[in-house]
Amino acid sequence: MIERYIATGWRLEQSEIREEGFFDGPSFSSVDAVLIDPKTITDYWVGHIPTEKDGIRRTYTSNDNGFGHTMVRLMSKRRAETADLLYKGGGVVVCRLRPRGEPLEVMEPDGLTTRIDRYSWLPTVTLVDRNQQFNFPANSRFLPRKGTDVLFDNTGNPFEDLLRAFEGRISYQAIYRDLLSTRIDRFASVLAHNRVGDIIALQIPFDDGRLILLPPVSGISPAREARLLVQAISSASQQPIGTGRPDWLSSHPLPNEERLRNELTSLKDRRDRLNLKLEEISSSLNDLTRYKEILHTKGRLSLLPAVGASFRVLGFTVETTSHSLLLYSDEGDAIGVAKASEAAQIDLSPYRQLLNRVDYARTEGEGPGKGILIVSASRELDPKRRGTQFTPQVLRGCKSQGFCLITTYELFKLVAGALQGKGDLSKIRRELLECTGEFRGD
Repeated sequence: MIERYIATGWRLEQSEIREEGFFDGPSFSSVDAVLIDPKTITDYWVGHIPTEKDGIRRTYTSNDNGFGHTMVRLMSKRRAETADLLYKGGGVVVCRLRPRGEPLEVMEPDGLTTRIDRYSWLPTVTLVDRNQQFNFPANSRFLPRKGTDVLFDNTGNPFEDLLRAFEGRISYQAIYRDLLSTRIDRFASVLAHNRVGDIIALQIPFDDGRLILLPPVSGISPAREARLLVQAISSASQQPIGTGRPDWLSSHPLPNEERLRNELTSLKDRRDRLNLKLEEISSSLNDLTRYKEILHTKGRLSLLPAVGASFRVLGFTVETTSHSLLLYSDEGDAIGVAKASEAAQIDLSPYRQLLNRVDYARTEGEGPGKGILIVSASRELDPKRRGTQFTPQVLRGCKSQGFCLITTYELFKLVAGALQGKGDLSKIRRELLECTGEFRGD
């Protein structure tokens, strides 16, 4: 039964978990489970030892006042404790999967070199299956690679269920790879991989103990992460560790075994179909609701693309430049500038930006001579509660130049109507292009 937990380098808020330092905390073998993020381990030498010309950090025991020997001794001590926890105690080690980081080479006067890194505290395990052999961590590579494309392997492992609970919040920074391309699934449980098959989550057996490598997550509170980790560890401790089953095992069936297997297969198929449907509906919903972004977002990276997508719904061909939109249609063309603000009214600055852009197009003959100014003031308020969203000077300027002045709420209503199949889009485009001053829909 898992009762005693230590976390090191990993902020977890749970009464059962004690946070301790990596080198100065209690022995790993004195607890049942260790949760470790090795990210900060390299800080012990990166902050003290400069890099040499070849980019490697080295410390020389002949003149480092015992620093190198201390690092090697402490790392060896933790490795022995972790081995005792896994092999003798049948405990659990959960480690965040990170790149190896900058190593430290400890140089002895006789030329002997000891190399340590983030994972030098890991004990070794050798597993043999017929003509294959799995040596960890001797043949292990923790390669830097970042991404959020996470695919699960449907193992039923509690730690895979843990990752599923964090779906959408996983940002892996490293992948696990075996130097000899060993069939890892014959020895360990692959819990998750990315789209190209790189392993990003893995459970490795150490006799009755187990080591779990998990990718980091973001946007999850330390309390929730701790609670789910404790649940996963508790559930895993009640399951057998075996990764593979002998071929002859199927010749010894139990009553109802085949029925339950068939039912499980059927449920998994239904789940996969539901997941595909969920992804399809979620994608469609995201595509639809992005038009609402014109009501509350601001800036060229958020508001401008949303406004461009809205004009596409109305039948315009849209090109986005760094700060404006080029709108093309059979009824005519225009240049659009969008501005949003928390202030009650939009001032003259976006009008002048549009005026300069249109003036250049008119005088140089490069582009449309019609301007459309799209504004969203008081953007934190419900659009129905907003007052006049532009100053009188902006309105006068638009009228004098023949510009159309439209709020994002009016544009949103046009888009909503178009999505419902209401109104003549050709007529709407013509009204926008012929509008001088404020545009007011029906």
